[in-house]
Amino acid sequence: MELEEEFDVLDPERLIQCPYNKHHHIRACRFPYHLVKCQKSHPEVARELAVCPFNARHLVPQAELSNHIAKCSDKGFIEQVVEMNQSSGFQREQMNAVSTWQAPPCDEDWERELSEQSNSPFVWGMTSFGINSSSIASVQKNCLPSRVRVPESLPYNVSYMAPHVQSRDTAMVSASICQTN
Repeated sequence: MELEEEFDVLDPERLIQCPYNKHHHIRACRFPYHLVKCQKSHPEVARELAVCPFNARHLVPQAELSNHIAKCSDKGFIEQVVEMNQSSGFQREQMNAVSTWQAPPCDEDWERELSEQSNSPFVWGMTSFGINSSSIASVQKNCLPSRVRVPESLPYNVSYMAPHVQSRDTAMVSASICQTN
């Protein structure tokens, strides 16, 4: 019989009576949501009820809270967990553990890398290490099919760039198209 009661407690479809309205019978799986909704609907009853420290689903009149705490069925679960943690020394080990992790040495120097980079803009798929801006145009060639021509300007208007820079950028775009094909 005790085994049947244990399964009944765990059954998500069992009906539980609402502490705010005695005419409400809610399935156990929906009970927490109902409590929030019903608490807002019945604020006067909510002021009179206290929440059990072992299970937030247990709402009892404030006068009976100390009696409920002494007899609460969920109190045993909490005590077991506390005893298990104390006997295993888990918390003490966590408190006394000192981290020995150290950050790996960093070989990056962003300022040096920035000074080494040329002033050419970034183009996806292109590396410009060791190539100056004057040799970029001479190195690149048009590898587009004969029916496709290289655009003479970028698809956007860049007013701060000089015209010779815009044509160089166009050449770089066509070179990146060649590399992806």
